[in-house]
Amino acid sequence: YKQRDMKEDKYLKKLGERIANRRKELGLSQENLAKLLGVHRTAVTRIELGNTNTSIGGLRLIASVLKIKLSELVDIED
Repeated sequence: YKQRDMKEDKYLKKLGERIANRRKELGLSQENLAKLLGVHRTAVTRIELGNTNTSIGGLRLIASVLKIKLSELVDIED
């Protein structure tokens, strides 16, 4: 395990913002999204704040629930 670097932190923060924005566009609360994903609301909070590095499987599920292509979700410019 190596500590995340600043570039990775920045990416995870942008990814979290993208997830939060899309969730809000769909009119979902964090609680609603958590139920759809089968996780606790605090997990959604950590993802949206960029405090956790979500697995590819988790990202695929998030993209599906948010009705967005995985490629659109994760394609973030530096």
